Amino acid sequence: MSDLTGPSSALLTDQYELTMLQAALHSKAAERMCLFEAFGRSLPAGRRYGVLAGTGRFLEALAAFRFGAEELGFLRERGIVDEDTLDWLADYRFTGTIRGYAEGEVYFPGSPLVTVQAPFAQAVVLETLLLSMLNHDSAIAAAASRIATAAGERPCADMGSRRTQEDAAVAAARAAYIAGFASTSNLAAGRRWGLHTIGTSAHAFTLLHDTEREAFAAQVAALGTGTTLLLDTYDVDRALTTAIEVAGPELGGVRIDSGDLGIQAAEVRARLDELGARNTKITVTSDLDEYAVAGLAAAPVDSYGVGTRLVTGSGAPTANLVYKLVAHVDDSGEWTAVQKASKGKASRGGFKEAVRTVDHGVATEEAIGIPALPADVSDGRPLTIDLVVDGEVDDALTGPPGVKRARARHDESMAELPRSAHRLQDGEPAIPTVYYRA
Repeated sequence: MSDLTGPSSALLTDQYELTMLQAALHSKAAERMCLFEAFGRSLPAGRRYGVLAGTGRFLEALAAFRFGAEELGFLRERGIVDEDTLDWLADYRFTGTIRGYAEGEVYFPGSPLVTVQAPFAQAVVLETLLLSMLNHDSAIAAAASRIATAAGERPCADMGSRRTQEDAAVAAARAAYIAGFASTSNLAAGRRWGLHTIGTSAHAFTLLHDTEREAFAAQVAALGTGTTLLLDTYDVDRALTTAIEVAGPELGGVRIDSGDLGIQAAEVRARLDELGARNTKITVTSDLDEYAVAGLAAAPVDSYGVGTRLVTGSGAPTANLVYKLVAHVDDSGEWTAVQKASKGKASRGGFKEAVRTVDHGVATEEAIGIPALPADVSDGRPLTIDLVVDGEVDDALTGPPGVKRARARHDESMAELPRSAHRLQDGEPAIPTVYYRA
C-alpha cells in the first residue's frame, strides 16, 4: 500500500470503534476473521437508483490510517482506551482484503457496495471513516447524476463551495464530476483531482465600480472577450446592451442569476442574436436542482451552474449506507453467517455474489447470490472488483486516474438502465433487487 502524505485519518472515527476494539482484545475475539459489508437498505425517497462515490477517497485515507504519537497521546490523555489497546493501535496496519462495486457504479437497495474481510480489530475501526465518505459522496453523486441527466448535452458546473463546509466542498466537486458534471469553481478540487475549473466574476465586482460599463470594460480588459459577463446586478436588458458595446459580438458568454430564468434566457438570446452575438453562450444559475434544470429544457440555455442543491444532495444529504458484520469464522475455523434481526433494521448475513442481469443492453435485475448465484443467473455483468488485496490498495483507483475511471464507470452503468430510471417523479427503484440462496 502506498503511503499518503498528509495528516493521519485515524481519528476521523467514533469513540465506540475503539472501545469495541479494547473489549474485543480483552475477550480474545479481536483477531477473529470477519466480513463486514456496507450497503443501503433502501434508496432515499423518490430515487430510482443510487450512485456509489467516495471509494477512491476512502482508499487514500486508508493509507493514512495510522496512530502516531499525537493520536495516541490524545487517546491516552482522555483515558479513552487502555495501554494494551494503545500498544495495538500503534502498530495498526490494514492487512485484509476489500472488494466492492466500482466507484461511479449505480446501485440499488441491498447492493453489497463494499465488503471488508479482515480480523475484527482491523475492520471495525474503519466503519466511521468508510461510511462518512461514502454517505456524503454518494449523496452528492446521486444528485449530480439526476441534474446532469436532466441537463442532457448541456454542461453543468459545480458552484456549491460557499454553501457547505470547506472539505466537503472539495469532496462534493469530485463526486459531482464522477456523476457527469463538467467543471467546478473549487480550485482545491481542481488541483487535487485534476478537474476543470471555471469562474469569472460575482455581483461584487460590478458593484465595486462606479458604473456597470466600467466593470465590464475592466473584466474584458483583464480576461479577454471570451469571458462571461454577469447581467443581473441592476437591469438585464440594459446590461446586455452594455456588454456587447464593450466586448463586441465576440463576447464569450453571459450569466443570468435571478428572475424567471426561462423567460430571461429567451429574451437574452433574442437580443444577442439581434446584436450579432450569435455565438455568445448563456449560463444560468440561482438555486437550480434537477427539477428546475428539467424545466429549462426548452429554454435557449447553454450551461448550468449548480450550487446549494447539489452540495446538499438535492433533498437527500446522505445515502443512508450502513456497515454491518455479516460473517465471521467460528471456533471450528468455518465461516458462519451472522445478521441483525432488529425490526426495520434487519441485515442479510453471509458472503454475497452480485451481478446485474442485462437483456438487449438494458438492465433488468440486481441479482445477489448468498453466497453464490445459480448458473442460469451468474452470467450477468459482475459488479464487484478488488479494491485492496492483502493490504495493498489498487493505485489505479485513487487520485485523478481513479476519478476519470469512476466517471467512465458511471457513464457506462447509466447507459444500461431502463428509461424509467431517468424519470424525476417518485417511484420504485429502476430495477428490482432479487436474492438467490444457494
